[in-house]
Amino acid sequence: MPGFFLSKILYSQTKLNKHIAIIGSGFGGLASALRMKKLGFEVTLIERLGSLGGRARVFERKGYKHDAGPTVITAPFLFDELFELFHLKTKDYLDFKPLDPWYRFHFHNGQEFDYRPSIEDTIKEIERFSKEDAVGYRELLKHSERIFNIGYLKLSDKPFSSFWEMVKQIPSLLKLQSYLTVSGLVNKYLKNSFMRKAFSIHPLLVGGDPHTTTSIYALIHYLERKWGVYFCMGGTGKIIQELENLALSNGINIMKNTDVNEIILENNSVTGLRLNNKEIVNFNAVICNADPPTVYAEMIKGKRLKRTFKPEPLIQYSMGLFVLFFGTKKQFPSVAHHTIWMSERFKDLLKDIFQNKKLSEDFSLYLHRPTATDPSFAPQGCDSFYVLCPVPNLLGNINWEIEGPKLKDKIIKELSNTIMPNLEDVVEEVFWMDPNDFKKDYRSMHGAGFSIAPIFSQSAWFRYHNKDPQIKNLYFAAAGSHPGAGIPGVLCSAKIVEKVIKEDFKLN
Repeated sequence: MPGFFLSKILYSQTKLNKHIAIIGSGFGGLASALRMKKLGFEVTLIERLGSLGGRARVFERKGYKHDAGPTVITAPFLFDELFELFHLKTKDYLDFKPLDPWYRFHFHNGQEFDYRPSIEDTIKEIERFSKEDAVGYRELLKHSERIFNIGYLKLSDKPFSSFWEMVKQIPSLLKLQSYLTVSGLVNKYLKNSFMRKAFSIHPLLVGGDPHTTTSIYALIHYLERKWGVYFCMGGTGKIIQELENLALSNGINIMKNTDVNEIILENNSVTGLRLNNKEIVNFNAVICNADPPTVYAEMIKGKRLKRTFKPEPLIQYSMGLFVLFFGTKKQFPSVAHHTIWMSERFKDLLKDIFQNKKLSEDFSLYLHRPTATDPSFAPQGCDSFYVLCPVPNLLGNINWEIEGPKLKDKIIKELSNTIMPNLEDVVEEVFWMDPNDFKKDYRSMHGAGFSIAPIFSQSAWFRYHNKDPQIKNLYFAAAGSHPGAGIPGVLCSAKIVEKVIKEDFKLN
């Protein structure tokens, strides 16, 4: 902690006599709070749960630790920016370890594919499936770089408050074939069915079906190549802890176990918040790290103002998530840090989840085994696991009180029959979250895991704006706002809000 207190000596704070509230303490909320403090605001961070982090909170059960949500770090420099605001170095507080492999894919026929940091190592893996696709992958990566140069470098930190700002980018987007889906783009370059699946999964990490998600999100291929895939020792919970320490040491007021019942408006301006204890607190501006659809449906009372380019019934939401947590009384060293366990069906399974809102008999999984890198996540000789299973959101008619225990048993059985032999005999401390928990704990609309889906007609200007178009001092740094979900997305969202607020409050 001495570095934090030193930062208070080194860091000269300009007082604005303006008080700003941040609703929600996920990565976007914490980043917004720190950026606003740097600008000179008095900052209050409001979190409805008993600990900070939102989806990035931590669960602990009898020696087993689990990060509740995000587990993949792909752009660690975005955290460097937050510490540098206060003249600190990230490396003094956080230890990011590069992973190899980045992901291990386990296919239904027992074959495995390691997606690795070295392009040459990855090519060797691809050649085991298809010599032709080894060439195609290089071309896919080149295309991904071209998308990255537009989609990330030019669009990810732009506010898109004006439709014409996006119109100016249309020629570039058309040239990059952004009208294609991620799956459509991947299929142009890869022919082997297994490789097509493996290199199409990235949209699922931000809540999208690769068969409907705009190919703009194919930029993730190059983003990973440019900056790598990391794990933070201590998990994402360690990142949250250090950001909380940084916030407290610089005078940010944090309110936990506090929910927002109403955003109070007067003449289309926010004047304050009504909290769940009925207290009213006045603010000069509010930044929502909360789910935008929930903010508009539940926190803004009275006249319903139009908030998006299309009516609420036409908005498409991301899938729901069934997240299974457990420990094992033995270790499974052959299971990688990140594993994608894929069923035989791919496109039709995702159609059942996203469109038909049906819980199928089969499933695909993402497994997180943090003990592959950090043994502190489990007792000695044990492993900690988190298994994410995409499922329909609450727009589907699924009784999770009945289906939850059944799905838990099926997942454990399938893993026991494949990559984790005899899992059923050594598993312990089992619990899970389903879409009802996402709605209850995170106030996520329809229990969606990643807010609205990242389809083309819900991206950039078409996504929830970082500044409300009608309310003067209401802002969004959240998965549902531009540029989108995922850790890089929400951290970039906070950067955009900072730019807009500097302009609005004439701080440039």
